[in-house]
Amino acid sequence: MDAVKKQVIAAVSGVKNSGKTTFLEHLVRELSARGYRTAVIKHDGHEFEPDVEGTDTWKLRKAGAYGTAIFSKGRWMVIKEEPEMDEKQLARSFPEADYILLEGFKYSEYPKFEIVRKSNSSKSVCNPQTLLALVTDTDLKISGVPGLGMNDWKKAADILEKML
Repeated sequence: MDAVKKQVIAAVSGVKNSGKTTFLEHLVRELSARGYRTAVIKHDGHEFEPDVEGTDTWKLRKAGAYGTAIFSKGRWMVIKEEPEMDEKQLARSFPEADYILLEGFKYSEYPKFEIVRKSNSSKSVCNPQTLLALVTDTDLKISGVPGLGMNDWKKAADILEKML
């Protein structure tokens, strides 16, 4: 019987324009350099256009297909209209990932790094009990929560490694 792969799901959270994507970009690069497979799931509070206008898959979706898929030798993409979708369902699409990082999810129970950047926020909005670390360029401190600088993605990766 095969052993079940250990997988860590954690979030990078914060208010809008706090630097979540930038921090994630560097964190993913660091985890990849360490040999880990990382997937990222981003929640969009609005509807978004998942396909480029004019492509064949876009035309077929507009014609009424509830789903389209496109693939090449080493890459694939599926677009599917679903009335309800959540991160748990999407995470099952990445069984081989060591880490699934969520962008957003500030009010969730997932363990998370919260970004508080002085140019657009001054306080934490996440439940401190869910915080792996507070990532900030301010003097803000939360009792019992490690503090990281905005460029401390290596230290963030160290924290995640301990969770595997």
